[in-house]
Amino acid sequence: MVAVRATKLDPSMSEETSVLRHLEQDFDQAVARYIEFLRIPSISTDPAYAGETRRAGQWLADQLTGLGFTATLHDTPGHPVLIAHHPGPGGAVPHLLYYGHYDVQPADPLELWDHPPFEPTIIEAAHGPRMVARGAVDDKGQVMTFLEAFRGWHAMHGTLPVQITVMVEGEEETGSPSLPDFLKAHHAELAAADVAIVTDTNSWDIDTPAITTMLRGLVYAEVTLRGPSRDLHSGLYGGAAINPLNALTKVLGQLQDDRGQVQIPGFYDDVVEVPKDKLARWKDLGFDEARFLGEIGLKTPSGEGGRHILERLWSRPTCDINGIWGGYTGAGAKTVIASEASAKLSCRLVAAQDPERIVAGIRSFFEARTPPDCRWTIRFFGQSPGISVATDSPHMDAAKAGLKQIYGKEPVLAGIGGSIPVVGWMQDLLGLESIMLGFGLEDDRIHSPNEKFELRCLKNGILSHAAILARMAGLKARSPTK
Repeated sequence: MVAVRATKLDPSMSEETSVLRHLEQDFDQAVARYIEFLRIPSISTDPAYAGETRRAGQWLADQLTGLGFTATLHDTPGHPVLIAHHPGPGGAVPHLLYYGHYDVQPADPLELWDHPPFEPTIIEAAHGPRMVARGAVDDKGQVMTFLEAFRGWHAMHGTLPVQITVMVEGEEETGSPSLPDFLKAHHAELAAADVAIVTDTNSWDIDTPAITTMLRGLVYAEVTLRGPSRDLHSGLYGGAAINPLNALTKVLGQLQDDRGQVQIPGFYDDVVEVPKDKLARWKDLGFDEARFLGEIGLKTPSGEGGRHILERLWSRPTCDINGIWGGYTGAGAKTVIASEASAKLSCRLVAAQDPERIVAGIRSFFEARTPPDCRWTIRFFGQSPGISVATDSPHMDAAKAGLKQIYGKEPVLAGIGGSIPVVGWMQDLLGLESIMLGFGLEDDRIHSPNEKFELRCLKNGILSHAAILARMAGLKARSPTK
């Protein structure tokens, strides 16, 4: 039996309380199902695991079918997208769209895992038992939070309190290349929802829930500087012929000034300063900067000077070099001047920044710094805008109330420095706003060896989704014409 702290329930809400009590009693069985899901090595980036990736989608389809959903795995040019529908109790009830992903990152390097990555292992830790496995939190554990909440409502009442559509994809870890076209093709059945629930984010801490209201967008580029017609002997040509590696690194060094501000033309033109009262609230959250940096072996914050670390992470854009290469990088020595040099860049964007404008700025930045006899090749690998969602809608209020019921405190309205492209796509292509609530922790080691999910977080997530469903059921259904 997994010993996880019991949650205090509100006896005044009998229908909801019966569900929450059942979920408390059924938690060991929920963990067993979670382990079964984690054992499927659904690594979407490796073609060798295509069959296993599809099996994970089918596993979810079977689970949802058993809860009264009609579930279909839809083929795409890549991995399937699962769509499942539940009519709810009938009548005019709200309609929610739940999103998650069933694919996982590769487990490499395998030698750094304490246990085999697809043999889920429960270990005792500071917060009680935790699950260690690839996909434990990203995103299989998070998907299980709403799946088990559905199971609790179905077990106690034979139905769900609202109409529900579930969309779980198998390509999130490869950038969701098939999803935009899929959303367009299935617009009618997906856009019928009132709001989307995205469960792929974190809590503020293990005792405090969070709803993510800001995401940074992304522009990703690869730049190559080409110079001589071939690689050159550094003794015969050094000091006379341009070295693309030297020239490229000089240009890259100009991306930021001494204050940490990005020098791409127009980069900050659309950036809105955060109001002082909001900044004050962020500072009052008590974010531990020293602990945040200490966990990755650092002491000194980087980025734009004179700004609080949460301001830098949530509301300021960045440009980072993600890789640089050229010339000889093998063992031993080879005195060569490379004919070309390359680098990869990622720009994290905030709401109101236009990705196309940043693309144009990147081109302008490099072309204005073209060394004599050289030329640039600049390629872009996807782009997405920053997102800011409304915090005062009835659906958001229902989510806040459900989280407060389980945690006993108000959720933090937080930002995330990373990107979740599906949120922007659902906004643009389906006209749907998203409520981003998740139950991971910043130390869960996603994409790293020994990825984990505290079972206390898993349980709180299950109970929270069940409580949120009860409050969503109390809202008015949307008009048929959106």
